[in-house]
Amino acid sequence: MEASLVFRLASLTKPVVTAAAMHFVETGVIRLSDPVTATLPDFRPALADGSRPVITLEHLLTHTSGLGYGFIEGPEGAYRRLGISDGLDLVDFDLTENIRRLGEAPLAFAPGSAWRYSLGIDVIGAVLERVAGAPLQEIVAKHVTGPLGMADTGFLARAPERLVKPYMDGIPEPEAMRDGSTTGNAIFSPSRAITPSAYPSGGAGMVGTADDMLRFFEAMRTDGGGILKPETLADMRRDRIGASAQSDGPGWGFGLGWAVLADPAADASPQAPGTLQWGGAYGHNWFIDPANGLTVLTLTNTALEGMWGQFKTDIRKAAYADFVGTLAA
Repeated sequence: MEASLVFRLASLTKPVVTAAAMHFVETGVIRLSDPVTATLPDFRPALADGSRPVITLEHLLTHTSGLGYGFIEGPEGAYRRLGISDGLDLVDFDLTENIRRLGEAPLAFAPGSAWRYSLGIDVIGAVLERVAGAPLQEIVAKHVTGPLGMADTGFLARAPERLVKPYMDGIPEPEAMRDGSTTGNAIFSPSRAITPSAYPSGGAGMVGTADDMLRFFEAMRTDGGGILKPETLADMRRDRIGASAQSDGPGWGFGLGWAVLADPAADASPQAPGTLQWGGAYGHNWFIDPANGLTVLTLTNTALEGMWGQFKTDIRKAAYADFVGTLAA
């Protein structure tokens, strides 16, 4: 593969949009403690008992709101029945309509009481559009990708001919992915990346190159790259929910935009405490180990194998074997 190739980023979108949100926190436009209804007054999903609890922006950013994903529930769940998009498929409605549908789905638990991967960052995207009075694409470009020089990263592929051909797990070999392809209960529409009318999913909708995303993650590893203050970045890196959540396996809590390693021994991990990590359903994984000054990003074109399992473990082992060898030399 060539460095100029463009990948569908899936959940690598989340830390980028989270960084944009934290700009507005820094400038006092929003607060993490704000209820989402302060910006989106009609977004009031209910618990099973019919009560409508307060959901804060921090709940949304940390996946502790009680929201979920359709691919987590499966085809018989409420999200599929309500026609809620996970942000990976191409639909004929906009972000506002998707958030409206999401508000009709029951919460899995009281906000703040548990952890569940969710469409929370899509809701954050809608909040940002409302407070900034601009589309999410423009917000992210102005406050994150533009200042960092991430010219090939956005919500629409500017050079479709450089998009990688997507595949998905298959036996005996990976299968070509097409619009409507399903793997791991997730519905994919690769053409979303080249469709101008596709709404900007804050949790899964961006495309970008390896060089661009490495630039972003290096900014998050160091001093914020000029887009965020160091103290804001430190707050984002802090584990807010505890290792018992097992957000990315044993020993992993969650911060703002990523999983945070609280207990390396629990995960049998060579990574230092405070390592940040996540992946993307199109076949990506990444981690930042601030204590050791290490950033590792792997982009593939095969869902879901490139995101987890033995491949991810082998990448981690190889990275640390090479890192330790470099130190010894």
